[in-house]
Amino acid sequence: MPKFKTVYTCKNCGYTSYQWVGQCPNCSEWNSFVEDVVSLKEAKSESSSQKSYSKPIYLSAVSQIPPKRISSGIGEFDRVLGGGFVPGQVILLAGEPGIGKSTILTEIAKNLKELKILYVCGEESVDQLRIRASRMDYDAKNLLVLPETNVDVILNTVENDKEIGLVIIDSIQTLFSEDLLGSPGSLVQVRGCSQILTNAAKKSNVPVVLVGHVTKEGVVAGPKVLEHIVDTILYLEGDSQHLFRILRTSKNRFGAVSEVGIFEMGENGMKEVKNPSELFLEQRLSKSPGSCVTVVMEGQRPLLFEIQALTVPTSFGYPRRTSSGFSNTRLQVLIAVLEKRAGFNLGNYDVYVNVAGGFRVNEYAADLAVCLAIASSLTNKPVREDVAVFGECGLSGEIRRVSYQQKRADEAKKLGYERVISSDNVKNVSEAIKKSLI
Repeated sequence: MPKFKTVYTCKNCGYTSYQWVGQCPNCSEWNSFVEDVVSLKEAKSESSSQKSYSKPIYLSAVSQIPPKRISSGIGEFDRVLGGGFVPGQVILLAGEPGIGKSTILTEIAKNLKELKILYVCGEESVDQLRIRASRMDYDAKNLLVLPETNVDVILNTVENDKEIGLVIIDSIQTLFSEDLLGSPGSLVQVRGCSQILTNAAKKSNVPVVLVGHVTKEGVVAGPKVLEHIVDTILYLEGDSQHLFRILRTSKNRFGAVSEVGIFEMGENGMKEVKNPSELFLEQRLSKSPGSCVTVVMEGQRPLLFEIQALTVPTSFGYPRRTSSGFSNTRLQVLIAVLEKRAGFNLGNYDVYVNVAGGFRVNEYAADLAVCLAIASSLTNKPVREDVAVFGECGLSGEIRRVSYQQKRADEAKKLGYERVISSDNVKNVSEAIKKSLI
């Protein structure tokens, strides 16, 4: 009987310790350590074929031919993958519950009609999956559904059916192996089952998609622990109150990192947005004070967003500064710059900033747009309709350069914004305000 030892693993970053500690020394998260069990049994001796496989080879002898990819049939999904699925690739699709992970995977299965797909539904019933497929006008003739949580049964199904071209596991937190300790969803089971499925994918050259749930607090261990096991990590983000979703890649062994895909959630499923900037701005009111358009880089892709601001006299002793989709700390800094360097008196005003569409902007390139939106609302003067701005605001009020300035300007002009204000044509915030406001 194999021997076991107990270790403690941080469910936030995967750091291990031989004793429980209150704060993780790696990620500084409190109360994140959970009990884990590791087998002390030595691995079985490798076969002769395995030993020969592990011999060193010259890198020059490795083929330079890129792997043949399988298109998902969705351009935005292929974008974040780097061109489509790679044989044997293991993908972790993570996101909050209800964000649309299962929907987008069903949409992929619908597009790959010539490919036999195995859908392992560990959470939903077959009836629920059928209802979703019917809502999306999907006949599901190429979809094999396996209501199973035992990873050994799943592997046996894949090995016995050589026609399967794609495996979808929904979700990895529901799987278990009888050879591993712990209950489904525990660190031991999630990590072990993922490793088993990864080995099977590499052996059979069948791409595998693992669905992983994460909460707003990030308390689910799966996606964090699996970062080093899987080949690609995709995060589906968005506000459940809005229609738009962003698919973002944080790791990709077969393509670029930080690429994004834009989707719109509708009654009939998830649809890709081919021209997101135009869609984001179509509901913008003309000549409305407190509105400004900025250009943000999402991966290698410039996108135009509307920054909204509202200033109202404060009814409390301390003015409120509230933001949605923008860093509140950064907002405080920009308000201080407007007061000190541009001469605006905001001490008696509540300031509210919002990124229209429910998206979150993390780039400093949006600083100038936030400043102009606040100034526009305070003076009740709208920003010119043909103006798009971007640039980082320094503490001295200067406008600093950002990456891909020419690419941002070209994208803005393509959508009809002929006047682009950036560090190329303005030196400080005050000058930008004078050139932008009507």
